[in-house]
Amino acid sequence: MENINYKKFILFSILIIIFSSLYAEDKRTIPLDMYLIIDGSTSLQNAKNDTLAWFNSQVVDRILTEGDKITIWTAGDRAQIIYSETISGTAGKNAIKDKLKTLDTSAKSADFSSALRDLSSKVSETPQNRLAYSMLIIGSAEELEPTLTGNAQGLLRWFRSEKYERWQVLIVAPDIGRRVQQAGAAYMSSIRR
Repeated sequence: MENINYKKFILFSILIIIFSSLYAEDKRTIPLDMYLIIDGSTSLQNAKNDTLAWFNSQVVDRILTEGDKITIWTAGDRAQIIYSETISGTAGKNAIKDKLKTLDTSAKSADFSSALRDLSSKVSETPQNRLAYSMLIIGSAEELEPTLTGNAQGLLRWFRSEKYERWQVLIVAPDIGRRVQQAGAAYMSSIRR
């Protein structure tokens, strides 16, 4: 029981550090790799403009800075990367916004499982000297159901959800379990010295 509580404490501490560093007003010095999966199904169609306005103002304009990298998947009938670039000033941010304006939300289903597997692979390849931050934007929880009950359910083991009127965003941490174990092991070995 103590071991589980200790792991939860370490996980909570890591998440607080990550979130506070992303939302702090001071300039971040560590580059960020942003991974975004966005619903390409009809369930997001009516909320697309609200969703993109939120993402552009809260993430592109407030969080992303020059030197950060963003990779965007659309989860339609099949998942695919639609954008992957390193940000170079205002022009880079505008390129992201322009790409998102053309987002197709006409698919009959949303292949979140494939996108999450690909995202997990990319997150695990993120260099240690960069922050990894993953988001999943969905139009309805029903589109996510196959992922939660299928073979990709472990990829959504650690997430935080923010619900809006017609859509929601999940902050996903597919690689956090390994990082918590590493942090816990490093801490335990440091106190044994």
